[in-house]
Amino acid sequence: MHVFWERGYEAASIADLTAAMGITPPSLYTAFGDKERLFLEAIEAYGKGPGGFGARALAEEPTARGAVQRLLKEAAAELTQDCQPHGCMMVMAATNCSVAAEHVQAILARRRAGGVQSMQERIQRGIDEGELPRGTDAGALANFYATVYQGMSM
Repeated sequence: MHVFWERGYEAASIADLTAAMGITPPSLYTAFGDKERLFLEAIEAYGKGPGGFGARALAEEPTARGAVQRLLKEAAAELTQDCQPHGCMMVMAATNCSVAAEHVQAILARRRAGGVQSMQERIQRGIDEGELPRGTDAGALANFYATVYQGMSM
């Protein structure tokens, strides 16, 4: 996960990945099939681990404002920890992909869009419950905060 996070999908070589995992290339291919499948498993692990703070904030906080505030505060802390690469793996891994890896970029884009959708749904719930004014545009507000988050991620 850290190799992909630090170098991006395409720049992470099989040699880099196998060295980090302490296995041989044939073992990598036996276990994961190919580099793309390994990357997708790394993205899943990231989402359940270091990258899961946003989903937890949106699910656990009792208010939309509290959820977005917690998401941004935890992002500031998580994205700058010294014990791991800085930034968001899903954003950083896509920054150096060529046309040959468009399908990987598309997968990452769908995952990021899902995060924006979750934020929009949480904001809409805040509107529906009267926490936020009726005229609030949940989509625009979610896009704004997602843009702030992506800037922090870089």
